Amino acid sequence: MPSARLAVDIGGTFTDLALEHDGRLFTIKVLTTSAAPEQGVMAGVRDILQNSGVSAADIGIVIHGTTLATNAVIERKGARTALLTTQGFRDVIAMGNESRYDQYDLNIVLPEPLVPRHLRLPVPERLDNEGNVLLPLDAGAVRALISTLRREGVESIAVGLLHAFVNPTHERRIRDILADELPGVPVSLSSDVSPEMREWERFSTTVANAYVQPLMARYLRRLADEMQAIGIMGPVFLMLSGGGLTTIDTACRFPIRLVESGPAGGAIFSATIARQCGIANVLSFDMGGTTAKICLIDDGRPQTSRAFEIARVGRFRKGSGLPLRIPVIEMVEIGAGGGSIAHVDTMGRIAVGPESAGADPGPACYGHGGTQPTVTDANLALGRYDPARFAGGTMRLDEAAAQDALASRVAGKVGLTTDMAALGVVEMVDENMANAARVHAIESGKTYEGRTLIAFGGGGPVHACRVAEKIGIRRVLVPSGAGVGSAIGFLRAPVGYEVVRSLYQRFSTFDVVAVNALLADMEAEALEVVMQGSFGAPLTQSRVAYMRYVGQGHEIPVHLPARPLSERDVADIRAAYDAEYTRFYDRPVPGSDVEIMSYAVLVATMPPDDPGKPAAGDDAVFAPEVIATRAQPVRDTTTGEVSSWSVFERAALLAGVHIAGPAIIAEDETSTLVGRGWNATVNDLGYIELTQESA
Repeated sequence: MPSARLAVDIGGTFTDLALEHDGRLFTIKVLTTSAAPEQGVMAGVRDILQNSGVSAADIGIVIHGTTLATNAVIERKGARTALLTTQGFRDVIAMGNESRYDQYDLNIVLPEPLVPRHLRLPVPERLDNEGNVLLPLDAGAVRALISTLRREGVESIAVGLLHAFVNPTHERRIRDILADELPGVPVSLSSDVSPEMREWERFSTTVANAYVQPLMARYLRRLADEMQAIGIMGPVFLMLSGGGLTTIDTACRFPIRLVESGPAGGAIFSATIARQCGIANVLSFDMGGTTAKICLIDDGRPQTSRAFEIARVGRFRKGSGLPLRIPVIEMVEIGAGGGSIAHVDTMGRIAVGPESAGADPGPACYGHGGTQPTVTDANLALGRYDPARFAGGTMRLDEAAAQDALASRVAGKVGLTTDMAALGVVEMVDENMANAARVHAIESGKTYEGRTLIAFGGGGPVHACRVAEKIGIRRVLVPSGAGVGSAIGFLRAPVGYEVVRSLYQRFSTFDVVAVNALLADMEAEALEVVMQGSFGAPLTQSRVAYMRYVGQGHEIPVHLPARPLSERDVADIRAAYDAEYTRFYDRPVPGSDVEIMSYAVLVATMPPDDPGKPAAGDDAVFAPEVIATRAQPVRDTTTGEVSSWSVFERAALLAGVHIAGPAIIAEDETSTLVGRGWNATVNDLGYIELTQESA
């Protein structure tokens, strides 16, 4: 029986692959082929099979994460989509909630809806907030719209009716009519995609799902066919934004749940490392080629959220994007990757990002025609990268091109030498990431005291020490395979599915029978999806209620027992809410009733066993060996001093080895910088532990 497991993560710059077979892990990075992502994937698959000696027939499962859905929305390259909605509400997705992400900007630009107004088609019908029919659906009016849909060449349809999250009957009737009249045109119902109150978020999520559905369905089916064509007969699973795996069929039906699949894999990777090492509280730091992702993980579990934004007009500015109501692992994502472009702003300051050079043309040092300086160019100019070993030696970096780009676009404009300009670029990107981490902790009501930073991604281990210094973390962990951490995280993820629905309740009038009936129905729906890919594995379940004090505008999550509730549970749940509210806001609100807005049920397989210590290769040695000393001195970004740093081969370091900084520990997919004042040791799992010396 095939036993190998293959994970593929498509990023903005690199596509990462990880293959696990007979207790051994093989990894590889290839450049992402943005125009046709499957080409890069298949090239990487062939390379990793050849390098590992594993045959295609040995692959029992493929786990995939992709940015294709996200990019389709950002670049407005999705399907021609129509929205059928309740008469009088066609402009909901344009009006939003009338908030402004910058209230003092008189020329503020708000995101354009994915569906133009002439394709937002009203339908006579109306339900009240309890799902009672006030105006029956006019089926004839729905059929009258068919000619418009055909004439406009609509490729996908979203249906969002008022209060359909309580009673989906009208939406389902519209779906049936469309299926009869327009066979082959996919239809997304808001009662399926996002059955929660708040019509703007619900309609926006449904429209986004419909917008990417044809593209994603074609891509996923095509990828599955190409996998089979080279002899990989195992099923293909997709990484969901919430941290679980699902089947291609479910992913094709709800592709919007894939928008954060790659970053979610990184959070799962960090959570696995934290459990392995017995670390309660960590900060996951994933720096790739295009962005950096920061996630708080406590007790082995990443923070989760129900709200997410995509395609922000003010990139990385909260409130400037299209809202999505899907289960996601909560993290901060900023434009601070290796490909982030450095420039001098209108005030004469060095700035970095959020624009990225991506994979094509990429940083100037890639030699693919890029002329703009990036973080990778700055690191190379500072001597922090070996130009012959980048990406496992598959591409040699052009030092002269990096120097020229920095000199012309940055150094010459601010009156600095090239190496000092490079230092400014790296210091600025480190400060951007540190500041995002500070804000994220404050917004989460947490601190970094006593936390460990887990660094991975191609750039994470390079920048980890400096970022940790800036936010007050004194311990950093760089796991094995850090350069392809998100892909490895896919291998550690459970098959799971989360269902969210709304049922308004107050504790003063809590209806235990109604809530239990809802939760049971949600459990059955989640089980139906998970059973398609669980293959008899034991299952776990978690339940969450989203609550707020009456009159407030935002909810906080509270965990419920994973069983039918009794009247005795009500007081305990209310007490749990007060405790959680106090953790966020310092004190509860005495005498105020609490309302429950929605519920979530997650069913998942038990996570795969955490891997043990990897077996040492035949070429392992028992002491650190300096394999090179930089001919070009390295400039320390903390002190500004220039000195020759020792370079160690990570594969040659066994447990117990101690290295005092400054030093570089090199491996194929990344390098770990041991800053001045830091010490590195290798633990029993082969992970690099960096600790800062006491002041």
